[in-house]
Amino acid sequence: MYKKILVPIDGSPASTRGLDEAIQLAKDQGAELRLLHVLNEWLTVSPDATGAATGAVSEGLRVSANLILDEGDARARRSGITPNTVLLEQIGTPVGEVILKHAAEWGANLIVCGTHGRRGVRRLVMGSDAEYILRHTRVPVLLVREPEEPQKSEQR
Repeated sequence: MYKKILVPIDGSPASTRGLDEAIQLAKDQGAELRLLHVLNEWLTVSPDATGAATGAVSEGLRVSANLILDEGDARARRSGITPNTVLLEQIGTPVGEVILKHAAEWGANLIVCGTHGRRGVRRLVMGSDAEYILRHTRVPVLLVREPEEPQKSEQR
């Protein structure tokens, strides 16, 4: 049913859970698996940064991004899946928009996203790439939620 599964990853526990689910789906479906990391530098560089400092920050972000992709690749390979990985650098465009554009260009027929499940003010402040994807795509989306922390009363 699914032949091309796109998994945006950012190294968070939520995206790792999404990746694990996508790996299982790829195995079950005999599908191609693509891991995507979007490097959106403008969110992390201060407008007061000098050119030299900006270059060092950018290179550090690229190194971190490639580590995230390498870890995702290794995780998939340990499960018997050989994914392909893509690092996209996009300054100023919302990450969700970049993901959807790539999904369309690649011909993905499923997007698997880990989500933190934020609600209320936290969602408004932090934003939600998963929500953006869900609202703006015609491709089926599987949202995999990060498990909630147990309530204090449950920890006893």
